[in-house]
Amino acid sequence: MLRSVLILVGEPILLPFWEDAFREVAGADCKLESVATISDLLTAVGVQEERRLVVVPQQLAAREDLIPRLRQLDDDLPIVVVAGHGDVAAASQAVQMGATDFLVSGDRLPERIATLLGKLRGLYDAIDKNRLLSERNAQLRDAIQSRFEIVGQSPQIRAMVEQIRRVAEVPRPLLICGERGTGKELVARAIHFIGKAAAKPIITVNCAAFSDSLLESELFGHEKGAFTGADATRHGKFEQADGGTLFLDEIGNMSLTFQQKILRVVEYGTYTRVGGMRELRSTARIIAATNCDLQKMIRDEQFLPDLYDRLAFEVIEVPRLRDRQGDIEVLMHHFATQFEREVPTFRGKRFSKSAIRELNRYPFPGNVRELKNVIERAVYRDTTDEITPADLGLQAADRSLAKNGTYQEQLSSFARELIESALHAAGNNQAEAARRLGLTYHQFRHYLKKHLS
Repeated sequence: MLRSVLILVGEPILLPFWEDAFREVAGADCKLESVATISDLLTAVGVQEERRLVVVPQQLAAREDLIPRLRQLDDDLPIVVVAGHGDVAAASQAVQMGATDFLVSGDRLPERIATLLGKLRGLYDAIDKNRLLSERNAQLRDAIQSRFEIVGQSPQIRAMVEQIRRVAEVPRPLLICGERGTGKELVARAIHFIGKAAAKPIITVNCAAFSDSLLESELFGHEKGAFTGADATRHGKFEQADGGTLFLDEIGNMSLTFQQKILRVVEYGTYTRVGGMRELRSTARIIAATNCDLQKMIRDEQFLPDLYDRLAFEVIEVPRLRDRQGDIEVLMHHFATQFEREVPTFRGKRFSKSAIRELNRYPFPGNVRELKNVIERAVYRDTTDEITPADLGLQAADRSLAKNGTYQEQLSSFARELIESALHAAGNNQAEAARRLGLTYHQFRHYLKKHLS
């Protein structure tokens, strides 16, 4: 049902006829609004309303790129161009520019409007469905981030969460790639728990922790008497994960021989226990993860291209923390709050500007895992209410990284550390910090602005 009509008035004398015609067809509940200028129309359209129709006279539709500008504000907005009998060609051109349809004014106007609204009914239904779907997808993305602690607002994280949402419902193997500490297992668990197999188990196996012989027993299980010490039949991880998800972490550490065995399970869904003869079937979804460059390993003949092809139905690249613009501060507050909830005696700490600057400058080779440890240690170490760079414990690492820079970059980095250390020792008293460094107050202020502003 049409809820509102917004009319750009071309000829004020005709406005009552249009209002009467729309009321007759759309009913008294339909809100009618008119504006006199293009500027007022654009302002009104900027306030989103559901099931709205915009009516534009043909002679104004071609002005100031009106149709494209309306489309920029709302790509789904139904726009109808009104034409006189001699303006049909021009109105048709407006449709080509992005208008939804055109309406010829004249006799039997209510009938023409009724026909138009009948044509638009399907469009309104599609718009409603698309908006509802978009809202649900947005809610699901927010739920994924809050429930599975995939914290961050950077474009890289938003894109990854959307990828998680889309692939979760598809029962196919997939590959998660990323540096250590980026949160690959969090991604795997999110995919499992929002998918169709959420009620079934997710089983994790660190492939790097086992030799081939032990990994075979761990994954496939073994029969009683299969080897010395096999006193009973043991169900492997594939059986334990049946109907759910088997997360193979560090799959890049598997030998080529064992990769062949995994390839068979991925390809045919069958395997045999160690020491057994009976072929078993697995319905577990396989999610594999690695911090290795599998493409390079394939070129070096260290990873089977066939296995990669089977696993890579979808490849999710978990971004490095240093590439996630703006997320360090979000994560910093998240981990600090989390730690303070666990240990209430540390509540009320705040991070100094210099500490935040230090965190944003540090490359975090250990990614999110390293950041979490740094934040928790800083909250614990600090004996005041303000966390400073000295509490973070990043200075030594930063100095070693700075050795790769130019002379001026290294000098500036060292000066920055001296100033921050002096400020911390002086309790942020700048006069005392200057005295400790053998500088006048004005000299200290000069270097403070130069190196820390």
